[in-house]
Amino acid sequence: MPRVVVTARGFGSGRSDPIGALRAAGLEVVEGDLEHDLEALRAPLASAEGWIAGTWPVTAAHLALAPRLRVLARHGTGTDAVDVAAATARGVVVTNTPGANAEAVADHALALMLAALRHVVAADAGVRNGDWATRRGRELGELTVGVVGFGRVGRGVVRRAAAGFGARVLAHDPYIDEVMIRAGGAEPVPLLALAEHADVVSLHLPGGGRPVVDAALLARMKPDAVLVNTARGSLVDEPAVAAALTAGRLGAAAVDVLAEEPPRSSPLLSAPRVIVTPHIAAQTSGAADRMGMESVREVIRVLGGEPPLHPVTQR
Repeated sequence: MPRVVVTARGFGSGRSDPIGALRAAGLEVVEGDLEHDLEALRAPLASAEGWIAGTWPVTAAHLALAPRLRVLARHGTGTDAVDVAAATARGVVVTNTPGANAEAVADHALALMLAALRHVVAADAGVRNGDWATRRGRELGELTVGVVGFGRVGRGVVRRAAAGFGARVLAHDPYIDEVMIRAGGAEPVPLLALAEHADVVSLHLPGGGRPVVDAALLARMKPDAVLVNTARGSLVDEPAVAAALTAGRLGAAAVDVLAEEPPRSSPLLSAPRVIVTPHIAAQTSGAADRMGMESVREVIRVLGGEPPLHPVTQR
């Protein structure tokens, strides 16, 4: 019976039964260490032919523990934590679940925007400490929202901010045609113009490479702007953002992702006016159902000799 190792947080926690679907396909399901500890995964991966992995890194060292592995299915969209080149070299097919969590992440991005604009976290803490003071916020519909990245999540944020709240929305994505951006409800602008005019800057790009939000970009942003990141921690120069917040050159930051997760020394954790959630934007029942069942479908297809529907190519 082919073995499938599962190390994805939230797998099978929705309303569907992806574990049952794997077993119905004649596959053995073994749950492994969620943080991908090498020693903890040594035994489970030794005979695994499929692996449904979460957000923790999958390195060449992990793949070396799995000589029979044929498919690595990411339980989600991002694959920047996966050594795709090493997997390809070993003949392992890598897949993901594009769009499965897009609506959930877009919802969370709006939740972080509103929480920062209305001082929700600080107000809650104040009440619990006996402080009933008024905290004056801003209405999203009166502001300009800048969306960096116009993929599925970015488009979802545009719909919510523009149609739902009536905000003016700017968008920047060097890989998306301006006609498509306009058709999606946003005004296409260069990145620097977005930084200068947006009251809220929301990041929705893949990770990798240099940070998008660095000291130079922060210098172009409004001093009361809100930075929202539900994409990748690598998109943000955390020391530069913390310095801007401390100096009063940035209004607030609300992030669901950090450069190091879980964080040990992120400067954002001690900076003022910061909201941090523990990479939970995709953690809804609906997203769990879609990510779980789509990753299962990919594993079953590949182990059954069929091509995957969403292969990830070598970078």
